[in-house]
Amino acid sequence: MNELALIIEDDLDLADIFAEALRGVGFTVEHASDGKKAQERLLYGEPPYLILLDMHLPHISGGQILTDILKKDTRFEKTLIIITTADARMGEAYSEMVDFVMIKPISFVQLRDLTARLKPPQ
Repeated sequence: MNELALIIEDDLDLADIFAEALRGVGFTVEHASDGKKAQERLLYGEPPYLILLDMHLPHISGGQILTDILKKDTRFEKTLIIITTADARMGEAYSEMVDFVMIKPISFVQLRDLTARLKPPQ
């Protein structure tokens, strides 16, 4: 069972907190620290089960990644996508395209509990 989670987040401290929460519920975690790295990872790597996608990224925005790759490439049809953003209006604008929107600040416990419920069955 694919239990891979990809964190696309430029704030390294926040990415570490997200990774710890995801690992705590059994996910294998990868991290991309900017939009360009995320784009390359998504185009050439294994599709993850879950993606945490920050919307404000260097080089390529989360919105562009979402619309150009995640919603056009059929490899991601079953991938769960969670937007993580401090911009509630942006989260609302993309909410129909994703599974969940989490407004920052996001607590460790909040993310851990949500992702525990989303984990694939054993």
